[in-house]
Amino acid sequence: MSGRIRCETQGPVAVVTLDRPAKLNALTPEMAAELRSRLAGLDDDATVRAIVLTGAGGRAGPVFCAGSDIAGLDTYDTPWAFRNRLDYGDAVRAVRTPVVAAVGGHALGGGLELALSCDIRIAGESARFAAPEIKLGWIGGSGQSALLTHSIGASNAALMLLTGDPVDASQALAWGLVSRVVPDEDLLPAATELAGRIAARAPIAAQTAKANLRAAHSMPLAQAIQYERDLQTVCFATEDAAEGRAAFAERREPRFTGR
Repeated sequence: MSGRIRCETQGPVAVVTLDRPAKLNALTPEMAAELRSRLAGLDDDATVRAIVLTGAGGRAGPVFCAGSDIAGLDTYDTPWAFRNRLDYGDAVRAVRTPVVAAVGGHALGGGLELALSCDIRIAGESARFAAPEIKLGWIGGSGQSALLTHSIGASNAALMLLTGDPVDASQALAWGLVSRVVPDEDLLPAATELAGRIAARAPIAAQTAKANLRAAHSMPLAQAIQYERDLQTVCFATEDAAEGRAAFAERREPRFTGR
């Protein structure tokens, strides 16, 4: 019943699957620790250039993640131990490699935070997003408010956070919570294909673009532009950038090596 984290590598793309469908892929502390370990290992693997994060489906259909296993929340000895728990949202946000979320079925509470922590979100038609913690007497604690506000705006974020009510895939697309909605049967292929396109790009440039996007959320405009220019200079000095210029001049596809 504790669940596990499955990982399958398809060339330069790694598919990481939350595998506890009988419990809507609700994460236990053990699963959170395994997810952190798996992601850190993939991040250190130079052959992995993009990651897809998804959930194993059950008999009732696709499932992404229902957040933390509520039954395990009372096992912490003190509130301070709860505050310092291994957080799976932090684990996703710490990854340098681009991460695509393939969200089918429920993405609730911490599952919503997991999806928001990914760089790009693709949803199946069955996807439902919610921040239901308020219905149980608390709020999210892994960046839910900040990430939602950046993603869908203050009013829409407040609507989700203050009611706890779910948002379906079409509404999530209209608000900008996801980038694309596809039939459920096409979800993982679509997310994997997108990750493959990202993996075909220069890996240093992709990781730098991700770092730049994250920094842009918290920097004033002038500082963000200067930071981007500095990162551009770093990329421009790489062997991959030289290869890109040569490939352009020779009218061929570039062969990026991550150097």
